[in-house]
Amino acid sequence: MLQQAFNGLVSGAFYALLALGLSIIFGMLHVVNFAHGAFYMLGAFGSYVLLDSFGVSFWLALPLVPIVLGVVGVVLERLFIQRLAPLDPLYNFLFTFGLALILQDLVKRQYGVQSQPYPRPSALSGSIDLGLFTYPAYQVFVLGVSVLVCGAVWVVLTRTRVGMIVRAATERPELTRALGIDVARWVTPVFGFGVALAGLAGVLAAPMRAVNPLMGSDLIITVFAVVVIGGLGSVFGSVAAGFTVGLVSALGYYYVPSLSQTLVFILMAAVLLWRPAGLFGREEATL
Repeated sequence: MLQQAFNGLVSGAFYALLALGLSIIFGMLHVVNFAHGAFYMLGAFGSYVLLDSFGVSFWLALPLVPIVLGVVGVVLERLFIQRLAPLDPLYNFLFTFGLALILQDLVKRQYGVQSQPYPRPSALSGSIDLGLFTYPAYQVFVLGVSVLVCGAVWVVLTRTRVGMIVRAATERPELTRALGIDVARWVTPVFGFGVALAGLAGVLAAPMRAVNPLMGSDLIITVFAVVVIGGLGSVFGSVAAGFTVGLVSALGYYYVPSLSQTLVFILMAAVLLWRPAGLFGREEATL
């Protein structure tokens, strides 16, 4: 059971990173980025292409791919998201949904639908003794990176001037503009950063999950459920809900395998009935 719980934490690490990026983008732009799963897929394929075509190792791809995808996100926000922002939010949702389909089909056309192999880095190919059981070193690394990144983002948002500006622009944009801060200036880098987080999750997923064009679409619905459970726009709620959903899904697979695929949505329905704003959405809104 402990080993299954640790499996859940590792799955929750991916949910947390992806939900964190979605939550930051929604909080700042009020855009439901349906292309987030496609950027996760591109992160995995980016690391695969760099290794297969250019011999670039996992350790170089780990920072490089998120940076490149972050720049792509900045360009997309400047060219498209920004232009659609004054319109009904449905337009940006439809745009990101169409973008996800386009990116997925482009990768399908180039690489097909079969999974591409990506080896684990040799330094993390063994196992680590955790006392009660041994566990693959790479999964422990993924969990550690996710906790470190999520913690760093939380510290930046709550303890730095940049974080205070982003939070203020998210929660009180009119008042923030009245204080002389150019809110529009911060929108573009925030969107790029959210996309970079999805790319980072994709690079981390490449050595342990199937690298294929459908890997993002298979995951994005669950990630949206995670964001809803944590509270739309709540950074802490998204991270906490990500790890919680990972644990619930893993333990559900262990105890009630027949419901393992639907437990997250049962949990989402229960949370929405109890707290419609999500577990932490209301608290975030009152800061």
